[in-house]
Amino acid sequence: MEGTGGDGPAMAPFSKWRKDFSVAFQYYLERFTPHTLQRWLGTLVVALIYVLRVYYVRGFYVVSYALGIYLLNLLIGFLSPKIDPELEATDGASLPTKDSDEFKPFIRRLPEFRFWYSITKAFIVAYILTFFSVLDVPVFWPILLCYWIVLFALTTKRQILHMIRYKYIPFDIGKQRYGGNKFSRSGSSPRD
Repeated sequence: MEGTGGDGPAMAPFSKWRKDFSVAFQYYLERFTPHTLQRWLGTLVVALIYVLRVYYVRGFYVVSYALGIYLLNLLIGFLSPKIDPELEATDGASLPTKDSDEFKPFIRRLPEFRFWYSITKAFIVAYILTFFSVLDVPVFWPILLCYWIVLFALTTKRQILHMIRYKYIPFDIGKQRYGGNKFSRSGSSPRD
């Protein structure tokens, strides 16, 4: 049995490379975290590349449908509160349901960074899957599209009704921002 124990040294360079890649990848992810607009623009570019690939090969509609269902699931997680008053008995940390309740900030079930990262990963995986002809199942794509639109409409309607019922808005629209002094620092007063 000469082959036993021979795999250890051969795997060491691979595991070192994998660890180095993981550290570098995590470093760049952390560097891109505060740059929200640039991250989403990059994801838009990745999505456009995927759409062009599907359009060019005129196939992989089942992969696109599965991608659409996954993106819908991510969107619902992004729009949902971390502690759902409908599902869990709360210990005081819930969304306010009456005017007399104390204000509690909206905390997402799926944070924005993880939402972005999951969407970007999903488009990259779907793009890679378009290179495997086994996954190009022949289907009548307008039926899949209609079914996805109906599913999207029903799911978002349920989510909007949930938002109305528990009185929360998952976006910062209309949030008051404090930017400091409204007047210039030159010492001029508003009466000048």
